[in-house]
Amino acid sequence: MNKELIIDQTVEKIKIMLIDAEGGHDWWHIYRVWKTAKHIAASEQVDVFVVELGALLHDIADSKFHNGDETIGPQKAGEWLQSLQVDEPVITHVQNIISHISFKGGNHQQAFRSKELDVVQDADRLDAIGAIGIARAFNYGGFKNRSLYDPAITPNLAMSREEYKSNKAPTINHFYEKLLLLKDRMNTLTGKALAAERHAFMETYLNQFYKEWEGEV
Repeated sequence: MNKELIIDQTVEKIKIMLIDAEGGHDWWHIYRVWKTAKHIAASEQVDVFVVELGALLHDIADSKFHNGDETIGPQKAGEWLQSLQVDEPVITHVQNIISHISFKGGNHQQAFRSKELDVVQDADRLDAIGAIGIARAFNYGGFKNRSLYDPAITPNLAMSREEYKSNKAPTINHFYEKLLLLKDRMNTLTGKALAAERHAFMETYLNQFYKEWEGEV
């Protein structure tokens, strides 16, 4: 099994599949998560091949763009890896990463754990916060035709999994319902350190946002 060739082929596959994707979930999101995951993995005892494949394939079919179906991503990833004759234990591990990587709402408990999932999950969550995270949040909010902010609609931190998936609140609420929670949900020491800086940037941004919203000069 030529691991380097499999990674290269997977990169090209994802580039083609996501060529028309929404800007926050396109190839460049995958690229950042992939690079960050490799950076984090360098400080962890993990199977780097599984980490790279998990990062590259984690959004091969994001459920947000497939009517909430969370089975399509793992299925497509499995079919792709089988076509490359990847070992079955690796395929199963990558599918488990894809199935369990996403934030499901405030009270969701994660059923599957592995060191490799920890790394890929941290990398994915890091791309959801900081400067890039802010840009992605508003890009997706615009894609879904959501308002920027409505002072009358307060964040809901007690949503069920289904409520979280169908939430249509203003984009600013997403900071409180997900983005600002991620710093304390990082798995690795490297992830925690990187998240702290990005979290602080978001807090600064929100302070400035509210000042400008009220017309303060």
